[in-house]
Amino acid sequence: MGKKGSADEKLNRIRQLIDILNNASRAYYQESREIMTNYEYDALYDELIRLEEETGVVLANSPTANVGYEVLSDLPKESHPQRMLSLDKTKDPDQLTAWLGEQEGVLSWKLDGLTIVLTYKDGKFNKAVTRGNGQVGEVVTNNARTFINLPLAIDFKGELIIRGEAVISYDDFELINKSITDESTKYKNPRNLCSGSVRQLNNEVTAKRRVRFYAFSMVSAEGKTFETRSSQFEWLEKIGFEVVEHRLVTSETIREELNSFEKKIENNPIPSDGLVLSYDDIEYGKSLGVTSKFPRDSIAFKWKDELRDTVLKEIEWSASRTGLINPIAIFEPVELEGTTVSRASVHNVSVMKELKLGIGDRISVYKANMIIPQIRENFTKSDNIKIPKFCPVCGSQTQIDRERDVETLICPNSECQAKQIKSFTLFVSRDAMNIEGLSEMTLEKLIAKGLIKEPADIFRVENFRDEFINMEGLGEKSFENLKKSVERAKNTTPERLLYSLGISGIGKANAKLIARHCHNKWEAIQGMTYDELVKIDGIGDVMADSFCSYFSKEKNKKNILDLLNEVNLDESEEIRYSTLDDITFVITGSLNNFENRDALKAEIEKAGGKVSGSVSSKTNYLINNDMSSNSSKNKKAKELGIPIINEDMIVEWLKNGI
Repeated sequence: MGKKGSADEKLNRIRQLIDILNNASRAYYQESREIMTNYEYDALYDELIRLEEETGVVLANSPTANVGYEVLSDLPKESHPQRMLSLDKTKDPDQLTAWLGEQEGVLSWKLDGLTIVLTYKDGKFNKAVTRGNGQVGEVVTNNARTFINLPLAIDFKGELIIRGEAVISYDDFELINKSITDESTKYKNPRNLCSGSVRQLNNEVTAKRRVRFYAFSMVSAEGKTFETRSSQFEWLEKIGFEVVEHRLVTSETIREELNSFEKKIENNPIPSDGLVLSYDDIEYGKSLGVTSKFPRDSIAFKWKDELRDTVLKEIEWSASRTGLINPIAIFEPVELEGTTVSRASVHNVSVMKELKLGIGDRISVYKANMIIPQIRENFTKSDNIKIPKFCPVCGSQTQIDRERDVETLICPNSECQAKQIKSFTLFVSRDAMNIEGLSEMTLEKLIAKGLIKEPADIFRVENFRDEFINMEGLGEKSFENLKKSVERAKNTTPERLLYSLGISGIGKANAKLIARHCHNKWEAIQGMTYDELVKIDGIGDVMADSFCSYFSKEKNKKNILDLLNEVNLDESEEIRYSTLDDITFVITGSLNNFENRDALKAEIEKAGGKVSGSVSSKTNYLINNDMSSNSSKNKKAKELGIPIINEDMIVEWLKNGI
């Protein structure tokens, strides 16, 4: 084969020759057998050299490449020029189709290994850095030189930076594990083996692990421009890289390709944990920007929850400020969705009984919505967990509460320290009574001494002056600051007071809804009935139950009466204009006349308008001072024919109406 062959043919021949020659060397030097003559070996070796010179490509496992082994004292750290974000995820094919919309996309394997950033300069491999935490990674250049399919030389002289996945095949993983006689030291999965192999201090160890590299995206290629991701993949293959398997898709073909990939899972030689869908149009993808967590040009897809088997070690009973004592499963640590987990909420006694949990049971765990650890199944079902008879915090006798066929364990002691600490922490928080100078630790000490028994006691700070100033880390100055903070907090609003009570389900937003509905009158708030509450948009059955239950208890009524004697409630109704009734806005970009978007949102809501976080067909106006912006919200508004107005316009409407 000579120069007449295409670039692809030459690269395929290079890989074929490397396999043949390496097999011959392995047979001769390690197995004492000869599978070809020296003449045949030399002829193939010469052909390989000629092809490498013609293409400019030299792979790391080529017998012509001299990769020197080196032992390092540690792996240096290096910051990435651009922060590497994780991908948003979905398990819903319909959501994936909707996400793609009218665009073309590239669907590829999401390989399960270790993400690496490679840099090439002057046609030579220059540097390799792990993803690390997305901002800082470890330099693994020497180890990457031993990746069996990595090009050490390429036919491109400009600086090239690419990202890809270092992986170990299932076959190589099995061979390595078979060589380990001690069962306890065998590797759990190819991903863990790969991560450990790439981060070795001795790259001779890495070389023996047969790590492969598959490129999945290009960061930059000096002097070259690409309009599509698919053309980037094509070019990377042309200069010697193996790229992740991919397909070009549209919303009409994506289902078919999802099925095609799914059929390959069982026999796929390389570990993967799903797929990645990216917009093929590079500029379009960039124009969408990023969120604080995810880039908007790509999304990950998983067919099902990632399950891991583990062993239940214990059940920890956690008392909360609401009185619930929740069972928490503690199990042998496992890796789920990229993180190590060892705890999962069991929710309540009913769920625990349904799972028939017992210490030492074999269980399977997953992450609900790929975020919250949960138990999927109990294989052993020992059912030997004893429900505690006494509260783990205050020692009071517990009781089972049954409501709508759900059993929960509760501590009925209203003086339980757990309830006191958490409820008081909420009471003094910024969005509640906003009392600075009372940390959870300080509150715990004051409660333990019996100095604070109800919320009103906080406003009687002089009663615990001596105890406070004698606490470690505090003093006279801290007490005076607290006293001033308490004086300020005495002037408050009904919605703040309502939120500060810590009623289950009544958060800041719901407290505001109820206060507005009652025209800011505390007597009306406290007297709300179940039927009145559920008529408020946003208040459901459970919240209404909690609200009515709270205000029906004599202890709570007394505490509220004591509080009302200490605070000054501003019950003046918030002024609401009716200039923007039933008009929905979306706010984006920077503002000039308002401190932030929340401040403008508050004014719009006072005028009867609504503010949404995203542009949709229900949006009436997009507010953006930069009307020529290429932001995703501007583009969406233009696509839907939604008017874009600037801040000056909304200020005028707030004053005079539309």
